[in-house]
Amino acid sequence: MKVSLFGLGYVGCVTAGCLAKAGHQVWGVDVNRNKVDIINSGRSPIIEEEIDQIIGDEVRGGRLSATTDHLSAILNTDISLICVGTPSNSNGSLNLEIVMAVCRQIGEALRQKETYHCLVLRSTVLPGTIRDHVVSLLTKSSGKRVDIDFDLCFNPEFLREGSSVHDFYHPPLTIIGQRTAKGGDRVAELYQHLDAPLERTSIEVAEAVKYACNSFHALKVAFANEMGVFCKGLGIDSHPVMELFARDTKLNISTTYLKPGFAFGGSCLPKDLRALLYRAKEMDVGLPVLNALLESNRLHVQRVVDMILDTRKKKICILGLSFKAGTDDLRESPMVTLVEALIGKGCWVKIYDSNVSLAKIFGANKEYIEKEIPHISSLMSSDIEKVIQEAEVIVIGNRSPEFKEVLKPYMEDSRRIILDLVRIIPNISGTPENYHGICW
Repeated sequence: MKVSLFGLGYVGCVTAGCLAKAGHQVWGVDVNRNKVDIINSGRSPIIEEEIDQIIGDEVRGGRLSATTDHLSAILNTDISLICVGTPSNSNGSLNLEIVMAVCRQIGEALRQKETYHCLVLRSTVLPGTIRDHVVSLLTKSSGKRVDIDFDLCFNPEFLREGSSVHDFYHPPLTIIGQRTAKGGDRVAELYQHLDAPLERTSIEVAEAVKYACNSFHALKVAFANEMGVFCKGLGIDSHPVMELFARDTKLNISTTYLKPGFAFGGSCLPKDLRALLYRAKEMDVGLPVLNALLESNRLHVQRVVDMILDTRKKKICILGLSFKAGTDDLRESPMVTLVEALIGKGCWVKIYDSNVSLAKIFGANKEYIEKEIPHISSLMSSDIEKVIQEAEVIVIGNRSPEFKEVLKPYMEDSRRIILDLVRIIPNISGTPENYHGICW
């Protein structure tokens, strides 16, 4: 099948590469010429295990290319996937500007196309968005009839940054929200190579499932952290408590996020929770538990700030700035919030993260850095040993494997305090006095 894919961020790059590897002819479409040129040179614009090799192989094999020309992409393909971002507005509502702009472009291109086309939205949008906004925009801009001249489906993605390629090939299930069986059939063809259940439902249900999943993931992180703080106050290690709790998998409990640690962050959970809560507020529906999650998360970041300040030490090194090991995504990383708070309190801060290279960052991530933390370049260091040796407090921010080894010589060093936010060393025999966990 000939596929055009709009938006070459994390989801777009992984989806484009994996679909091309499955034998589809894929055109990646993006307004960012830098991303397009990188892909056409056989490289990946994102840091993700395996994706660089996949994109290189598929570009060389002629199954994957990228372009800024949306018209040619539509005219030369059978199905289009929209994978652009849906960020938060300042009041928490969902910003659909990029989605709507892309849909308008696609509609105008469809006006010049005589044959049937299938459109698939993968971007996370609130329930009712396609019905209430996208359908009318596409029909007006294209002059075509939905469900007849073109189909419209919703196919939510469940790809986690850092393990997106693995997640693409090993999904728990694939969900297709469809208006017509014909449209659903087209989308199903994209995933026929995957050994996973395929569920076809209404578009509104598919839209809602994405929010149900992300809201529950956010809830699990905050719940585990609060249990961790409670147990720590009683002198109990929270990890065996939560491990036993999570062994009950009969009531749909997953162990993935049930590990006490640092605050949740990234480009999905905070944004999608805010959007759901804003919509509930508009409908005058009270959701007290979900309303408490963001405040709980903020307090959890503040706990770390307080723990560091209580040491009365001013020289802090941060190992891992991105919200998750193996990625370079800094958007809504709780580590960024922590760094800002420490600087505001007069601390000397140095940061090491091998995945965050300012020269390679662009797009939404670059925009976030320039707006929220423009001084980050002065804080970054490529010498992890120097950063540690100059610090009085070592903060472990993500699970990068290199941190586990580099910490070993400092575990009994009374001159330095180690604050582990992720329990990077799960089984320490005889916990050193200078080693502290946030929830254990």
